[in-house]
Amino acid sequence: HAFDQALDSLREIRRQIPKEQSDHAAILDTHIMVLQDPKLRRATEHYIRDMHLNAEWALEKGVADIERSFQGIEDEYFRARVQELRLLTTRVMNQLLGNKNSIKPITSRVILIAHDLSPADTVELDVSKIMAFATAQGGRTSHVAILARTLEIPAVVGVEDLESSVADNQFVIVDGFRGQIVIDPDDKELTYYTDLKYSFEAYQKEVMRKLDLPAETRDGFRVQLHANIELFEEVSKVLDYAGDGVGLYRTEYSYLYRTELPTEQELMEEYRDLASILYPRRVVIRTLDAGGDKLGHGFEQYDEANPVLGLRAVRFCLRHQDIFKTQLRAILRASQVGNMSLMFPMISGLGELREVLAVFDQAKSELIEEGLPFDPQVPVGIMIELPSAVMIADILAKHVDFFSIGTNDLIQYSLGIDRTNKYVSHLYQPLHPALLRSIKQVVDAGHKAGIEVSMCGEMASDPYCLPILMGMHVDSLSLNPQSIPWIKRILRKLTKEECSELLSQVLSLDSVSASNKLVRESIFKRFPDELQFYSSILEQEEE
Repeated sequence: HAFDQALDSLREIRRQIPKEQSDHAAILDTHIMVLQDPKLRRATEHYIRDMHLNAEWALEKGVADIERSFQGIEDEYFRARVQELRLLTTRVMNQLLGNKNSIKPITSRVILIAHDLSPADTVELDVSKIMAFATAQGGRTSHVAILARTLEIPAVVGVEDLESSVADNQFVIVDGFRGQIVIDPDDKELTYYTDLKYSFEAYQKEVMRKLDLPAETRDGFRVQLHANIELFEEVSKVLDYAGDGVGLYRTEYSYLYRTELPTEQELMEEYRDLASILYPRRVVIRTLDAGGDKLGHGFEQYDEANPVLGLRAVRFCLRHQDIFKTQLRAILRASQVGNMSLMFPMISGLGELREVLAVFDQAKSELIEEGLPFDPQVPVGIMIELPSAVMIADILAKHVDFFSIGTNDLIQYSLGIDRTNKYVSHLYQPLHPALLRSIKQVVDAGHKAGIEVSMCGEMASDPYCLPILMGMHVDSLSLNPQSIPWIKRILRKLTKEECSELLSQVLSLDSVSASNKLVRESIFKRFPDELQFYSSILEQEEE
């Protein structure tokens, strides 16, 4: 059976993964679960048995049915998961067609160009021979991008017309800083990138040498730099890059690609182990930020024209309180480690928050009755990512212990754009006056109520946005682990006073273009050496 052969192939690859590459192992474990899920098999067998299609075409139809169920979902993370389903079924298709290996052995150092790469493909590669890679598919949240960051290999994903533009043995430069590739570079480009490479290596050594210094401005304003992670195995990166803890642990991955829901004990052990490894550093666990359409465990399928504005996150959890309470109980039981906080996503108003807290209190009461220990004072916070939450931040602040501003969603919901849509992505504008006022309103409301305010969106890792956030007195930033040393270096060269002055100037402007121009010029003038290695989200701005 082709499914079983593909499973055996993945299991063999999984068996050969060394312990130090546990990131790969965790990803492959979930992909093995996908191929074990009976839904795809049943759909394929239906087309063979009832529609009399051949196996290859039946498999293609079965995958297409699943892909259609994801149409309209704008979330980049789950789009990436659908792409990976397609890659997995390609492995099954190869078995049907007799193609045992889709990647030729690589015997010399190369830049790898591909339509897409599955995690299994990347594990089979001899990384020592891969100088860089570029793919036509994928995004920042695809596993090929995550693994590239983990392995610290230069990579560019989602390149349009890639395969038709590059031929075998062609000279190519992969610019991971700016997300572009240069084909057949001329002498000037070659000299530029050679110098840039040596400059970056020297800069990298200098940054890492000062890794353990505190994240504080020259005049003593201390900021916590936490990490955003989605895999348990990424905890090593938090330590490697001297993070102050985890500001956002995305729990969705524990639910995806499984034939059954995770148990309370499984979740508790995962959260407990994470907190124990990082103790006494803080760990913030975000509750499930997904819907039944992505979990697929036999849930009722809701006909939603726009799922991203539909039954997801706490809305889904409140409708499926058994799943929600299981996770809350697991978090509470793990909280006895002593360094854990809990965070609810997509809160739109006080009524919704009260409903969520009521379920939380029920979970506490149950554990008390059962005699199971937990931290009764575990801090509880919410993500501010909806304009409605911004407008009543002062009200919400009275009911929680901290805020975390999710700028990725807040920008999209505030400006009415889908950042992954190439026709409107230029409107993704972090320095839009409305957004800056929204962020400041949340920070001010939180501080007035005496609670901490953090930020966990891409703005947190953007060096151009950093002085603006420091001017607002954001208490902590949560970013991908690899960005922590670079942001810390820039932060240590700033003063709170100059950040406040820049913020005042920016808030007095009435257009995005004026704000971007002022910030770019001011910050680049201060940090010309550092900023040559950064691709800022401000570069998408187009008036």
